Amino acid sequence: MSLPAVHSPISYKDAGVDIDAGDALVERIKPLARKTLREGVMAGIGGFGALFEVPKRYQEPVLVSGTDGVGTKLKLAFEWNMHDSVGIDLVAMSVNDVLVQGAEPLFFLDYFACGKLDVDTAAAVVGGIARGCEMSGCALIGGETAEMPGMYPEGEYDLAGFAVGVVEKSKILSGNQVRAGDVVLGLASSGVHSNGFSLVRKCLERAGSDLPGMLDGKPLRQAIMEPTRLYVKSVLATLAKHGSAIKALAHITGGGLLENIPRVLPAHLAAHLKAGSWPRSELFAWLQRTAGIDDVQMNRTFNNGIGMVVVTAPDAADAVAACLRTQGEDVHRIGTVGERGEGAAVTVR
Repeated sequence: MSLPAVHSPISYKDAGVDIDAGDALVERIKPLARKTLREGVMAGIGGFGALFEVPKRYQEPVLVSGTDGVGTKLKLAFEWNMHDSVGIDLVAMSVNDVLVQGAEPLFFLDYFACGKLDVDTAAAVVGGIARGCEMSGCALIGGETAEMPGMYPEGEYDLAGFAVGVVEKSKILSGNQVRAGDVVLGLASSGVHSNGFSLVRKCLERAGSDLPGMLDGKPLRQAIMEPTRLYVKSVLATLAKHGSAIKALAHITGGGLLENIPRVLPAHLAAHLKAGSWPRSELFAWLQRTAGIDDVQMNRTFNNGIGMVVVTAPDAADAVAACLRTQGEDVHRIGTVGERGEGAAVTVR
């Protein structure tokens, strides 16, 4: 009778999961999260669940939630070793969406998944997440770091984010109050933001070594990786002063201007945008030229220079625009709302 084979012990670390590295990352994250603390936080990083109390100043609070990722922009972050700003993208994609309902973002949670945890890389990413939260006035109160050997190629990771905000029930922006004759204002984007990067990467591949050194006064890689603009504080401040005049907001993400503006318009109305009413950056001109696509495809793939749209009553448009400018936004009057008829929900002429 043969004896069972004797095997040497296999630890969790031998299997590819380094608990000590995870603990080290948590310690690096804690001071970053503390900088984002705000009213309402009852318990944050470290517990099984994060606790948050809705601020008492709300009489009829309605919670608004959003979730998103960064998409294939991460592939360039890996290739170019630029991890500091994608965390800002992650926050912006969710809190800007929550903002569209008129909501104040309250707290944020992140999910970071990788095959092998590199503490420095993860800390850089989470540092960007914390900065994005701080810039948005919301608390980073929890998250998950998942080290999963064999699930991701070496040096790569994935991100997801989750935001919760609050708005008074009577102040929810639904778009139902939009009328023909209303004015469409566009808030400038900081660049490509976090959408259309599958095409951006194809353009980089097509250009090969024939790449511009600079675009819009920045090195090429910086121009392309510029993080998504956070509109939260400027728009909330403007809503506080001109809330009755603002009818709808639209965050210009995947699908560009043509697909996102109709989401906040009644079905019988259309947004008629005036071509050339906002500046065209060198970055978007280069992308269009390299891709060889027409204006329609540009406007349904990229934000094309407009990251947030504000629909306002015509008699208040100038005041709303002026308020947004005092808050640091670059604002353009880009069109009007009219009857849709048999035409498209958005026209650019």
